[in-house]
Amino acid sequence: MSIGKRHNADWASIILGLGLGLTAALYIETTSLSDWSGVYPIVISVSRICALLGAYLALVGLVLVSRISFIERSIGHDRLVIWHRKLGPYSIYLVTFHVALVSVGYAANDHAKIGVEIWRIIMKYPWMLPAGVAFIFFAAAGVTSYKKARAKMSYETWWTIHLYTYLAIGLSFMHQVLTGPMFIGHPLNKAYWMSLYIASALIIIFWRFAIPAARSLRHNLRVEQVVVEGPGVVSIIMKGRGLDRLGAQGGQFFSWRFMSPGQWWISHPYSLSASPTKKYMRVTVKDLGDASSDVINLKPGTRVFFEGPYGTFVASKATRGHVTLIGGGVGITPLRALMEEFDPTMEIDVLFRASKDEDLVLRKELDALADARGARVHYLVGSRKIHPMSAKYIMQFAPAFRDSDVYVCGPMPLVDAVREAAESCGIPKNRFHDEAFVFHSV
Repeated sequence: MSIGKRHNADWASIILGLGLGLTAALYIETTSLSDWSGVYPIVISVSRICALLGAYLALVGLVLVSRISFIERSIGHDRLVIWHRKLGPYSIYLVTFHVALVSVGYAANDHAKIGVEIWRIIMKYPWMLPAGVAFIFFAAAGVTSYKKARAKMSYETWWTIHLYTYLAIGLSFMHQVLTGPMFIGHPLNKAYWMSLYIASALIIIFWRFAIPAARSLRHNLRVEQVVVEGPGVVSIIMKGRGLDRLGAQGGQFFSWRFMSPGQWWISHPYSLSASPTKKYMRVTVKDLGDASSDVINLKPGTRVFFEGPYGTFVASKATRGHVTLIGGGVGITPLRALMEEFDPTMEIDVLFRASKDEDLVLRKELDALADARGARVHYLVGSRKIHPMSAKYIMQFAPAFRDSDVYVCGPMPLVDAVREAAESCGIPKNRFHDEAFVFHSV
């Protein structure tokens, strides 16, 4: 990371840290000894701290994936998404603790059953019903974030549920400033809290909507051709103007929104499957049973809105004279794009894992690139038992694996296996580059 980029990341971290400290200080400044003078006052006080910190972390989580360009360049989209995923559960836990603790504390003070007290709170206090709906949305996002739950639903379902977290944060705002004792009679605190929400909203509107819309219209990207590459796999070739000004690199991905019936309302993260040019970009998509199955029906001329490019899965990250590329199934597509962009002097070994011969997508292109670049492509067809991606097995095909940069893309089990192999060989993290097929944050 360059000094300038590191400074950008440092400043972003400092600002977020100061915000967290100010949020905690906001409550400490307005509390008194009476708030800590008994069991249930303490319960209620802790619930309020949880609410403040949970709300702040929720805002931070949205800002982390708001696509701020200089932050993306400094830290990398993939790392920001990881931070977002790690931060999200803490936000949801804190909000859940708030709901549970405030219900217990108020019920004890009113000598009422908890269920009765929750109903009383919803009916008595302003904006509590929207806040209750917001909590349901938060809980749904939390449940569907777990791997097992995510694996059982379509991308569209997961994407829609997580989209409601934006609404949840909005619905929860009014009850905070109207009922929170740290805001009532404290205009400066209220101004600070409102500024956090307004700033977050402006960041999201500007970076997630205004800039992508303007860039999409400027570059006039449209579907040029849809090509069937194999069973359930198609390539979408898109044509635009001045696409080189996007600064995209092979291996990166965009969030694509195809403006056609059944497609326009949702964006999909697809990686480039060929090195972009001034006029053309291409993605290769596998039919996963969701909206991706409809892309084969896209008509030439369909307008394409996009966000990106994102990701640090690029050839420029390589630091050694040898690279090992390992792809599973359609995960070979960004690796195929990378092959075009490595320095001509680079030695390249490609390991392509697939269950069946028909899953070897873009094979002719890989062979042609291998011939042109002097690369070696190894096709590993069969089950995981036949082709265990251990260090010993990988080095049968890539003897220089231990001293190479490693790029892997495919299902999570493949990525995890190769990561374990790399660690066993002592390959440092800065020479291991991965792209797993998991849902990117909305």
